Amino acid sequence: MEVLHARCAGLDISKKDAKVCVRIAGAGRRKTSETVTTFGATTRQILTLREHLVAEKVTCVVMEATSDYWKPFYYLLEDLPGVEVMLVNARHVKNLPGRKTDVADATWLAQLGAHGLVRGSFVPPEPIRQLRDLTRTRTAVIRERTREIQRLEKLLEDAGIKLSSVATDITGVSGRAMLEALIAGETDPAAMADLARKQLRRKIPQLTEALYGRFTSHHAFLARMHLDLIDQHTAAIAQLTDRIEVVIAPFRHFRDLICTIPGIGGRTADVIVAETGADMTRFPTADHLASWAGTTPGNNESAGKVKSSRTRPGNPYLQGALGIAAISIAHTRGTYLAAKYRRIATRRGPLKANVAVQRAVLIAIWNMATTDTEYIDPGGDYFTHLHPDKARVKAVRQLEAMGYHVTLDQAS
Repeated sequence: MEVLHARCAGLDISKKDAKVCVRIAGAGRRKTSETVTTFGATTRQILTLREHLVAEKVTCVVMEATSDYWKPFYYLLEDLPGVEVMLVNARHVKNLPGRKTDVADATWLAQLGAHGLVRGSFVPPEPIRQLRDLTRTRTAVIRERTREIQRLEKLLEDAGIKLSSVATDITGVSGRAMLEALIAGETDPAAMADLARKQLRRKIPQLTEALYGRFTSHHAFLARMHLDLIDQHTAAIAQLTDRIEVVIAPFRHFRDLICTIPGIGGRTADVIVAETGADMTRFPTADHLASWAGTTPGNNESAGKVKSSRTRPGNPYLQGALGIAAISIAHTRGTYLAAKYRRIATRRGPLKANVAVQRAVLIAIWNMATTDTEYIDPGGDYFTHLHPDKARVKAVRQLEAMGYHVTLDQAS
């Protein structure tokens, strides 16, 4: 097998140290040498490793993506002059069970890198890495705030307060006013229901019934604690959003393009920018982007039979944002993506329709970024115009199934 890198290093990284195998391919009758050395995971040790790789004249470094432990190694080695540093997916370089040790893994990585049998994963530049940290932290804080709201709702259920059965958001303006009244010791359900605002005032009789319960001082103490935690999370989300607006400034044009797609808001666009890197040149085609994100069918064929075509694992943060966006898109009116969702959901179910919309969004984003144009919606009647005969036959069948006799006349 052809050797692409005569001097290659493989790093098997753990929390405390890294096993480093330097592989030097022999020329002629010389044997190939593989030397394994252990280096600590501290910054000083990694800088020593850097000097070691320079001294060995290594031209390729391959490391496995192990949790977050790879980051200090990659960040301190990525700017080595004349060295290709590759972070590889653990699924692509998995060693055989029974023969797996740290030393063997490092040697295996060096062998794969020397023969060019692995591809490096996408590691964004420093500005995008900072944006990723911010968007991922905001996503985590939003989830924690949602959990606190759920805990508060369970507490109200324990007290017999059925506020969530009437009000959609128990932490909204109206819900918060009623909760503050409960905590303050108010016991009159009618007085608390009268705190409702705007459209919720139409439900005052239902609110009066829902607010009658056994809310004690114990519940008031816990409710106060949950509300304070919710406020803290809300303040943290606002701070993160402000910081994101500063860091995303160089990529604002790309974000604005994404926001032209109906159903995609600013927060979703922030995540898409952070996770894709706002650079579509890394993906040769739109299909490559969709495949990298895990929104295309996988291949698992043997002996001419397709065993499975389920989607492969993709970026979980990008998939989460796109999944929520697809739900929002499905509820838009008169749009192509909503029509696509309903068309697929009817035949194959809502989950597959959701993934199909995610893929369509990514393909649109790739094309928009490549051509620097805003999203142009084909319209909700796109499929009707695409196959007019099928649409006509389907409509006639539906009317006939309802008991109508249908006669069609061509409009002038």
